[in-house]
Amino acid sequence: MKKVAVMIDLPLLIVAAMALTFLLAGFVKGMIGLGLPTVAMGLLGLVMPPAEAAVILIVPSLVTNLWQLAFGPGLGATIERFWPMMLGITLGTWAGAGLLAGASSGQAAAALGGALALYAVAGLVKLPLRVPPPAESWLSPLVGVATGVVTAATGVFVIPAVPYLQALELERDRLIQALGLSFTVSTLALAAGLAQHGLFDGTLAWGSLASLLPALAGMALGQSLRRRVRAEVFRRCFFLGLLALGLFLMLEHLG
Repeated sequence: MKKVAVMIDLPLLIVAAMALTFLLAGFVKGMIGLGLPTVAMGLLGLVMPPAEAAVILIVPSLVTNLWQLAFGPGLGATIERFWPMMLGITLGTWAGAGLLAGASSGQAAAALGGALALYAVAGLVKLPLRVPPPAESWLSPLVGVATGVVTAATGVFVIPAVPYLQALELERDRLIQALGLSFTVSTLALAAGLAQHGLFDGTLAWGSLASLLPALAGMALGQSLRRRVRAEVFRRCFFLGLLALGLFLMLEHLG
């Protein structure tokens, strides 16, 4: 009964928004292997402060990313190759831990909108990025730190980690696993940073746990439909939607 009472403390509109948000976010992740934190933070940012949205994101993001991380070729080799980047993500998130907690909700939401719009534009234009093998040793830690700072400020894990990993021209399954590793480390580092600033409370923690079920349901649905929809069509619609959402958040909060 206590669990039900805690969830009742959340307004009904917020509960419905959480369920629909994570159903959609899980569906997107099931379809294209990423996007859960991006969609979730973007939509929840419309109805609550980004710091609270980031707390609710933790459990669904962690579980779905561990699921993604577990299915791939040679996890040990992936960790060995990308541990400098993961260390950079951890350090960058720790260094910027106060950004999401300390900034006003308007500033954080505007920053989130900028990150979403930047990611959407990069996805739409398909920038032909390629990282030369000799550059990976020094570029990976820098990309990790930058990703950590963006994560700490916005709760979104994708910039610049996703474009960088795509630019390495990894084999598809290896790329999906590397993304899962990056997202998992980002989620854990963000959770630690939010906890450090006392942002976890009972209501938000239960909200995060309750959001896991719709996220998993959406992910399963997305995976089942992945082969029936042209990936290019879905990818274009996904990025156009993110661009519109990002611009809306920027204009609303900067205005």
